[in-house]
Amino acid sequence: MWSEKHRPQIISDMIGNEESRSLVMEWMAKWKKGTKPLLLVGPPGTGKTTIAFLLSKQFGYDMIGLNASDVRSKSRINEILAPVLSNVSILGTPMIFVDEVDGIHGRSDYGGAAALVDILKEPTVPIILAANDDSQDKMKNIKKTVKTVYFKKIPLRLLRIYLENILKKENSKLSPGSMIKVIDQSRGDIRSMINLAQSLVSGFNPQTEASFEKINIEDGVNAFFKAKSIEEARGILYSMQIDPREKIDAFYSSIITSSIDNSSLAKYLEIISNADVLYGKILKTQNWRLLRYLNEILLQLYRSDDRIRYSKYNISWPLLNRIRWDGAKLKSLSSILAKKLHFSSSAVITFCLPCILFCLDKKTLDLEIEEMFGDILEKEIELTK
Repeated sequence: MWSEKHRPQIISDMIGNEESRSLVMEWMAKWKKGTKPLLLVGPPGTGKTTIAFLLSKQFGYDMIGLNASDVRSKSRINEILAPVLSNVSILGTPMIFVDEVDGIHGRSDYGGAAALVDILKEPTVPIILAANDDSQDKMKNIKKTVKTVYFKKIPLRLLRIYLENILKKENSKLSPGSMIKVIDQSRGDIRSMINLAQSLVSGFNPQTEASFEKINIEDGVNAFFKAKSIEEARGILYSMQIDPREKIDAFYSSIITSSIDNSSLAKYLEIISNADVLYGKILKTQNWRLLRYLNEILLQLYRSDDRIRYSKYNISWPLLNRIRWDGAKLKSLSSILAKKLHFSSSAVITFCLPCILFCLDKKTLDLEIEEMFGDILEKEIELTK
């Protein structure tokens, strides 16, 4: 993708926010043990993540990149950061970067925010945080322990110059109208502007979308399998700016519920498996730069195939509803079966119960517990028919 190919290699290659970049450079140049961590605040695509990576490169630090999902629990923070903070000399010259720090709060915060604040109070290595918004109350404790630098949207005139330079390097052109459309819809987001420009050059034009980055999951999956070329499919795939796990699950759910033949299904699932393995490796190693390869793996799913349409669930709504209302009864049943079959309750519900219900329906299996749970079994058997 052009957004990766033309990513700035040094800080002076960046555009916009000159004063903010100068403050960040000054902070890093004067950093010493105990210096307040840095919080970069601004809209997506304004260069917060890029400048963090370039700082580590330019000043010779080893970047340890995290995001909100990595720091939601105290145990996870200690697991990742404790070795770094206590063994600086052994691990080289580490620098910590936490992206989307404004997203670690809420119901899914298991002590992560408090543990992070404790680390921010006594930093032993350079720490940079990035957030899209710092106005919420949940950011108050973090803001007390950091130096804040604000990044603004890139001015339109600079975006135009930057885009023209990229188009020249790629030996590509956009009409004046398309150029205005791309710059206007990017709303100061450099990544969005470059991605949309590449899509338009390659022939994909999302006419019905207000913004390149607003294609939702359902429209994205459906449009992907309706695409007339692989370039159009690529544009659609990259426009689905959603969580990687959610993207993988969306394609899996849609494919597994389709009416395609077994041979095609096997090929699709192998590709999904490769994408899942890559994402698992990213989570395990925290090497988020590998994420750039995820869409290229998923692109191998492209076939102009009308049989595949977006589907969120791989079991019917009546069955989901029945599971919801009879959850307690099923839990009791699975506990008894788990003891008899030496499986976990979840394994019984997922793998064993469907087979048992089928055998009972066909009168090929007789269990003592049938009398105890006869009503539930009869209901579940009816649902399986």
